[in-house]
Amino acid sequence: MFPLIILYTTKYTLHHVEYITVSAKVKRDLYEKIKKYKIPISSVIRKALEDEIRRREEEEMREKLAQAQIILKKISPEELVEAVRASREGR
Repeated sequence: MFPLIILYTTKYTLHHVEYITVSAKVKRDLYEKIKKYKIPISSVIRKALEDEIRRREEEEMREKLAQAQIILKKISPEELVEAVRASREGR
């Protein structure tokens, strides 16, 4: 389970990139282990969020491709060939 994440409205810009501060509440024993093992909190959270976003975007794309496949299966190969030819002639 992920820790509670709170988005703050504090913004700052570094090298023309806008950032916001993200805060996570974790149990004290977890925090003590983070400090013990010198885990870089910011980079770990950033990577975990980037990975989760990538996973969800990929899943969203798979769903859209499945929907497109259903639609394309309804079109005959001859109709597709004719559409491509018409498109090329229009250039």
